[in-house]
Amino acid sequence: MFAILSKEFNSYLNSLIGYIVIGVFLVATGLFMWVFPDSSVLDYGYADLQSVFLLAPWLFLFLIPAITMRTFAEERKGGTMELLLTKPLSDTQLLLGKYFACLLLVLFALLPSLLYYVSVYQLGDPVGNIDSAAVAGSYLGLVFLAAVFVAMGVFASSLTENQIVAFILAVFLCYLVYTGFDLLASIDAWGTFSYYIAQLGISYHYNAISKGLIDSRDVLYFLSVITIMLLATKLVLESRKW
Repeated sequence: MFAILSKEFNSYLNSLIGYIVIGVFLVATGLFMWVFPDSSVLDYGYADLQSVFLLAPWLFLFLIPAITMRTFAEERKGGTMELLLTKPLSDTQLLLGKYFACLLLVLFALLPSLLYYVSVYQLGDPVGNIDSAAVAGSYLGLVFLAAVFVAMGVFASSLTENQIVAFILAVFLCYLVYTGFDLLASIDAWGTFSYYIAQLGISYHYNAISKGLIDSRDVLYFLSVITIMLLATKLVLESRKW
């Protein structure tokens, strides 16, 4: 698994895709954080990083599928999938190696954004006048969100040999699970059940963690979705034996 992880991660760093993803994420969040007047913390006058944490899920919605679209689709199209499967690797090792390589790249993109926290911390009046617990919770929420989106992207890539199709499927699936249940819950026909429908979506649990309160139910939700998507991907890989 670690050999696959190392190979995949190095392949991202040796190509433009890794640097493009990191660059786009940091430039976009930086513009919203410091430049654009409607969201700039300098104009807002309140020491928080909400503009980053509100924008990041929407950036992940497109950037993560761009990372994961090649994981299995490229192997299928290039004919190297069969070669990989003949190696002394289990399907689980192959899947987890590719999954964690993609997730590690996303976490690398998140790391430089910690400079935003340090900057706002120093700019606070007095220094340190920032809700650090909420920031820590929001970062944890982003990590879980990234982990879920990567699992969905890998699953979408396992369904096809066309990277563009894999990208579109991943974006649709991530959008559906992230905000689709909220839109469904907003329909008046559900009555009191709308609250439970909203809980099925990622945004409900992401917003809950972002408040700085780490609830085991939210953590369990993210871990459950990740597990379901990885098991679904493993089932697709094993379908070749049927």
